Formats: sequence, C-alpha cells, structure tokens
Amino acid sequence: MKKILPISLAFTAIVFSCTGNKAGSQDNVPADSDSVVDTAAVDTMEMLISETPMPKAADELFDDFFFNYAANRKLQLKRTTWPLPSHAGGKTTTIAQNQWKTEHFFMHQGYYTLILNSESDMKAVKDTSVNTARVEKIYLAKHYVKQYVFNRTNGLWMLDSIVTKPLTHSVNASFLSFYHRFATDTAFQCRSVSDLVQFSGPDPDDDFSTMEGVLTPETWPAFAPELPASTLYNVIYGHPRKGGNKKLLVIRGISNGLEMELTFKRNGKRWLLTRLSE
Repeated sequence: MKKILPISLAFTAIVFSCTGNKAGSQDNVPADSDSVVDTAAVDTMEMLISETPMPKAADELFDDFFFNYAANRKLQLKRTTWPLPSHAGGKTTTIAQNQWKTEHFFMHQGYYTLILNSESDMKAVKDTSVNTARVEKIYLAKHYVKQYVFNRTNGLWMLDSIVTKPLTHSVNASFLSFYHRFATDTAFQCRSVSDLVQFSGPDPDDDFSTMEGVLTPETWPAFAPELPASTLYNVIYGHPRKGGNKKLLVIRGISNGLEMELTFKRNGKRWLLTRLSE
C-alpha cells in the first residue's frame, strides 16, 4: 500500500541512503571507475564469470553478453575484432591484440547509468532483435566521450571499433552539459529543480511498501542524492538517435538490485528535474 505525502510535509521522516545536498560528493559515488579499488563482491562475481563458460544464450541479449565480456579477459580477446580500429580526431589507428588492456568498464564501481529519452526506451534492454550497441564512457569533466561499438554478426556479439569524440558531438550533448553542472554546482542544482518534484521511494517504516510525495526547491537540499560527477556510462541499444525534451537518468546497482531514476524535462534551453524515483 502506498503512502501519499502532503506537499506541506518537510519529509523529515524519510530516510535516504544518500542524504543532504551532496552534489559532486565523492564519498560514496566514485568519480571515475578506473581509480576505484575492487570490492570483494565484485571480485568474486568476476572470478565466477571468468571461470564459467559463457552460455550460448547470452548472445541473445546484449546485457547478458556484455556483463560476461566486462568480467572476462579471455572473452574480451576472443570477442574483439583484431586489429581493433580506434577513431579519434579525424584519424584512425589500430590496437593490436597484444596491446589490449582488459577493460572492466563500470564493474568496479558497483553501478552503472543509462540515459534514456523515455520510459519506453527501457524495452530495448530486453529486445532480442537489437544487433548493434554502443557502450559510452562519458568523461564529463574532460568533455569527451569514448564509445565502444559492438555488433552482432552470425549470432555473436563482437567489439568492432572504438570511437572517441567531443562531448558536443554526443546525441545527448545538451543534457550532458547541463547534468555536469547539476551534479557539481549546489546552487545551480537548486535552481534546476522544478517547483514540484514528484517523489517515490521505499517506506522506511515498511519494507514492503513505497511512499509517494512531492519535493520543492526548499526541501530538495536535505534529500538530494549523491550523483556521479566526473564519469558516466551509458548504453545505446540500436542506432543512436537524438532525444527531445525529456531525459531519464537511471542509476542501477550491479549486484544489489538498487535503482534510482531521475527525470529531467527541458523548457526552451533550460533543463529541470521533475521526478525522483528510488
């Protein structure tokens, strides 16, 4: 049963896993997965994945394949096109197999992010007809994005190329420029919150219920979640397409089942946070 919180309530009874206005804080959310020390849980998961042959069925869905790929060096060497083309700055170079450094992507940080244009885009995650996907490593602070381009040929997913380009050339350029400031500038974040932010999340008094309510710009600072501020990951299922005036940022735990969804809408040139779901 859902509990509806009145607008006037200051939300003092809600207990968040991340509380306080911590835009850009690095206490719990790592800024860059490359610099994060492995956790025991991730190490164990990677060991189990690497020691277990990937089932053929894993090639049906990109996510199933990719989690195996990210945790298994042997599979990376087998499922990468060699020499691997790398496109950057209008030039193309190649990476030989003996030059390859195992890329664990977001595995060591314990969560990953998705940037979607709408709720319906989530269907692509389970779409077995998708034959191309791009895993993006978005360097917000350095203003560029590295795309790992995978294609499924003859039923097998392969990493076929790497594309590095300025953030301004991303299909999500406008939103990413806004989000970087949103995640690092406390004052800007408060100004970028809608007058009424719809909220839904777990009920601290009942593990089996959720509660709903409304946050205002005045109450937002006390409950603003910590957000990744330096590096984001994104997966584009199918061919890239520019979004419209809505973006969903999904932050999803890898092994703990936790998930947070922030909805942003653009009015003219201004993006505003309109919903927070946990």
